[in-house]
Amino acid sequence: MKLSEYVTHDAVGLAELVARGEVTGAELETAALEAVDAVNPLINAVVETWPAERGEGAGETPAGSASLAGVPFLVKDLGVTVAGKRVELGSRLAEGTVAPADSHLMRRFRESGLATIGRTTTPEFAYGITTEAVLYGPTRNPWDLDRSPGGSSGGSAAAVAAGVVPIAHGTDAAGSIRIPAAGTGLFGLKPTRGRVSMGPDADEIFNGLAVQGGVSRTVRDSAALLDRIQGPESGDPYFAAPPCRPYAEEITRDPGSLRVGVIAQGGGRRHTEGPVLDALSRAAELLASLGHHVQEATLDLGVSWEQFVLANARLWTANLVPWADALAAASGRPIDPSTVQTEMLASYAWGRRVTGADFVSALGVRNTVARSIGAHFTRYDVLLTPTLPELPPRLGVYAEGVEELDGLGWVDRLFDRSPFTAGFNVAGTPAMSVPLAADPVTGLPIGMQFAAAYGREDTLFRLAAQLEQAAPWSHRTPAVWAGSC
Repeated sequence: MKLSEYVTHDAVGLAELVARGEVTGAELETAALEAVDAVNPLINAVVETWPAERGEGAGETPAGSASLAGVPFLVKDLGVTVAGKRVELGSRLAEGTVAPADSHLMRRFRESGLATIGRTTTPEFAYGITTEAVLYGPTRNPWDLDRSPGGSSGGSAAAVAAGVVPIAHGTDAAGSIRIPAAGTGLFGLKPTRGRVSMGPDADEIFNGLAVQGGVSRTVRDSAALLDRIQGPESGDPYFAAPPCRPYAEEITRDPGSLRVGVIAQGGGRRHTEGPVLDALSRAAELLASLGHHVQEATLDLGVSWEQFVLANARLWTANLVPWADALAAASGRPIDPSTVQTEMLASYAWGRRVTGADFVSALGVRNTVARSIGAHFTRYDVLLTPTLPELPPRLGVYAEGVEELDGLGWVDRLFDRSPFTAGFNVAGTPAMSVPLAADPVTGLPIGMQFAAAYGREDTLFRLAAQLEQAAPWSHRTPAVWAGSC
């Protein structure tokens, strides 16, 4: 298969070609590796490639769902382990670490038939919303190479947007699937807490704030992926009720007339910029034209913004400490500027000062926020916000003055620039970024975030499919594609 043809297909489309015998998995792998060679020198999204870790499609495909057998795939360098392959978490502290076994999620990727060809970049410990790790160097946005693709699943998003693979793995603890999806013009859905297992090495990450999923160019690809990876494993601490039907079937169903609450401003200091507000207004008009009931809303977290940021900082940094300590013990390396970035050293030091009482207090805030956000879904079926209040920032912006920040200051900086996403991680509810708009001046993509009640990915998938049909985004492609065709 020619590379120019390969990049025009989504994952389900490629799997259909394989199923009909029109192309082999080996041919798709060759095309994907050619795409890596063509664009990765420009975007720096793929850390390494290896011969495809081919699944056999051994798992039973849910009725109504699509096969992914033979589709080239990339995993993020964090959150999933591949037996015998390196997992370095974007950190010099973990450089050279080799995973002894597959994680549960990797096993499910294999069973789905996906052909994993390598791993993608992440900020150090996935602790950021721009992908600029010292270990790898900055990952660049395919739409503008001077800008960030976002993070922390920035490498996966950049690779998919640039046509390397049609779908890739991501994790999301405060927006890390949705933010890079918005920045690169992709569809990205954060599943409900407990929908996808974190096991067996972890029961939860960041006290349930983090989840696993992927980014894609089409809604049906994300639906097919979640069909194949959702469901609990023995010992999981959270449980999301199984969907009534496959998500690949949900995207064929009418969402009905939904009650949509539109939120234009986040809780932090940063006001939503004009191009994003314009895009939000157009999205609301589109929803109304499709028969949905749209009205202005506000997001009540149940606590002040300052309390929200403080609680998240305590959870994030307290979790970082044993993680970094374990890596240092395993590698024999010190935790110092030779192995850990400035903002992470500050977060590590701040986390060491978090007391047990501080930590329990933060869990109490998590409960308050979850109850408060959950109550919104008694009044609305869906909440609509911008995914980000601004266009994708230029590389280096997040590092400005970082030497002056402590751990709380670093989290505050991240949340100030992404005030819409983290609340739904704390609440555990599903949320998605949909590439509904582009800035008319720069052409940069603008994502719109939709959130639904706990366990209601079905509502989001139905709505996403309707929006994809009403305002197709698949024809919009970044300039870097010219280098791959």
